[in-house]
Amino acid sequence: MKDFLPGLQGVAATKSSISDIDGEKGILSYRGYSLESLAFQSTFEETTLLLLDGELPTSAELHGFSQKLRENYRIKYHIREMMRHFPHTGHPMDMLQTAVSSLGMFYPGTECLTDAEACEDLNYVKNMTVNIIAQMAPLVAMWEHIRNGWDPIQPRKDLSVAKNLLYMFSGEEPDPLMSRIMDVCLILHAEHTLNASTFAALVAGSTLATPYSVISAAIGTLSGPLHGAANQRVVQMLREIGSPKRAEAWVDERLKNKEVIWGMGHREYKVKDPRAKILHGMVKQLVEDRGGELDEMFETAMKVEEVCADRLGHKGVYPNVDFYSGILYSQMGIPEDQFTALFAVARSAGWLAHWREQISDNRIYRPTQIYVGSGPREYVPMAERK
Repeated sequence: MKDFLPGLQGVAATKSSISDIDGEKGILSYRGYSLESLAFQSTFEETTLLLLDGELPTSAELHGFSQKLRENYRIKYHIREMMRHFPHTGHPMDMLQTAVSSLGMFYPGTECLTDAEACEDLNYVKNMTVNIIAQMAPLVAMWEHIRNGWDPIQPRKDLSVAKNLLYMFSGEEPDPLMSRIMDVCLILHAEHTLNASTFAALVAGSTLATPYSVISAAIGTLSGPLHGAANQRVVQMLREIGSPKRAEAWVDERLKNKEVIWGMGHREYKVKDPRAKILHGMVKQLVEDRGGELDEMFETAMKVEEVCADRLGHKGVYPNVDFYSGILYSQMGIPEDQFTALFAVARSAGWLAHWREQISDNRIYRPTQIYVGSGPREYVPMAERK
């Protein structure tokens, strides 16, 4: 009998040079560069180009890439009109998956993906990559207005991805600190090795599906509560707890009932998620910017972390990236059900980097199975069945 590993845990399904994790030490790197150095010194645009091309860009390369992104912010009229007909109660992730999938009809071109040979049309690959990354954030922001019955705010070509995202949500000039926090959030969520949604992208990509179908498959996978939706659950959890005074009793009750404490623990990390450390620092920076006054949600979160460290630290369970990202998004005025869509905006960079890596030396995924059903049986006519 073949070995069976539920969830493919520990199975090496691909080789990649894009990112690496050391879960024992709490280290995440993109193309060999520490996450901390990128979060504190880079931008989402530069980090995206690093993930895609493998090297830090020159000033001219980064400027050219940023300009191409900004030139592609605008969404075609027909896509906007299609979105107007979506149910206003539809979840942002359902909207995003549908809209991204539809992009393939408005931006055709599959000449590169016609046989089993490696794709050598680099212009096709780069153009599709730029178009998808540029339009993810505007689609998310547009939906916030369309579902509320308003006309969407037009993007601004003079703004970065992070700033334009915030501008299209509010229609106001984005606050510099909030813009920087959003940029860091995008960097931290951009890539994380072979997670479930990235694996979905690889499987779809290995069939030579269009990049729009690849990203649509990844978005659908990310939408699950065990993957991308946890940051929304964290904010809901903190609202349920209500105040720091109730945190200890609430955590103890959850542990007693063996229930999930959202935002705590990660399969890859035995220490505090390095992304959570950076976001924790962003929370402190935001508090300082507000004169040292702690929002009750911040206070509750810090108390939950303190209690969990005492109860679960010996098991290697610490806050992950979702624990603080949702709190920061809520402070930006972004609705909770949009949090996972923002995750997808950022992760599109990593998904497309893996797509490019996959099709450069492609082999279709075809895992096997262990059959546990019935042995050979004779068909029984309906009249003879009991």
